[in-house]
Amino acid sequence: MVPLYLWKLLVHSSHRLALDNEAMTQHESRKFLIDGFPRSQDNLEGWEKEMSDKTNLLFVLVFDCSEEECMKRCLDRGQAGSGRSDDNAESLRKRVVTYTNDTQPIINHFIGRNMVRRIDASLDPDSVFSEVRSVFKDIEY
Repeated sequence: MVPLYLWKLLVHSSHRLALDNEAMTQHESRKFLIDGFPRSQDNLEGWEKEMSDKTNLLFVLVFDCSEEECMKRCLDRGQAGSGRSDDNAESLRKRVVTYTNDTQPIINHFIGRNMVRRIDASLDPDSVFSEVRSVFKDIEY
């Protein structure tokens, strides 16, 4: 399975952590959703070193969708004029390999800590959103 979401910010983990920490300390809310992070061992180590004593990580949200469906959606998005240069079959295959090699072990790490909440992202957008809402509704924070 491959996550439906695509990484929003591709920066070195130390830069991302500095941005996240600064944004979190300046915002009045004390609850944050960090999208697409950590996605590699380097990201995880940076998070644990810099943020573990500053945050209370409640869970990791994983959107499951078959590789075929993810490819179709991204290719459709590209054909619709997304403007993303990586919405092509070759780039998507490389992203799947990166996900398998770098991100899946991080998800497995959090599975081992019983922190993963899974969403069936193969459903229509309204159903996916409904599932996400139910995950957040059930979490006390």
